[in-house]
Amino acid sequence: MSENPGLVLVIEDEAAMRRFLRASLAAAGFRVAEAENGDAGLKAAPLQPPDVVILDLGLPDMDGLEVIRNLRTWSEVPIVVVSARGQEKDKVAALDLGADDYLTKPFSVGELLARIRVAMRHAARIAAGGADEATQFVVGDLKVDLAARRVFVADKEVHLTPLEYRLVAILVHHAGKVLTHRFLLEEVWGPPYVEEMHYLRVYMANLRRKLEADPARPRYLLTEQGVGYRLVDE
Repeated sequence: MSENPGLVLVIEDEAAMRRFLRASLAAAGFRVAEAENGDAGLKAAPLQPPDVVILDLGLPDMDGLEVIRNLRTWSEVPIVVVSARGQEKDKVAALDLGADDYLTKPFSVGELLARIRVAMRHAARIAAGGADEATQFVVGDLKVDLAARRVFVADKEVHLTPLEYRLVAILVHHAGKVLTHRFLLEEVWGPPYVEEMHYLRVYMANLRRKLEADPARPRYLLTEQGVGYRLVDE
């Protein structure tokens, strides 16, 4: 990690958790700002714009989902939710509102730092204004040439249908980020199809057969149970 990886704003009401996050992030080289409730966090963010927000959902003054909704009206800062609320509906709601990732307490420091790095890389790609569309995405044996609209596994080209390629391209554009079922269905098939879960299951199964060495144990196209899918980027 670089000498100055950035500023993290921690919005968390539990003092012990703030101390743990402060120590862990500082040890990784991050600068840390803290807010003990949603209102304080929303006031702090524009005064000293963070590079990442770590957000608890169970805040004393407002639901963390409201914090996400408010932040997304003016900022694309990466948001990593860390919460004891591990129900799928909470994860889906947070991600659909614009959170980049979701960790259920308790979690390891290594996992948190990895999710932060992924969220920051994703934000950097978005900030580049689509410049990544002319580049190649490579992870392991998988290569996606976005300019040529071609996909390779172990240097052998894989034929994809137009819909399969569109699904891959969206996953590549958001590599590392959990994408909800609803988001993928709307982006690939359109708003009328957001409840057609079987479409997504069938196409993801087809992609795994074409792109994964062992479709039953995918390396690249991961399932976030009950929430959506993630394309690994490291």
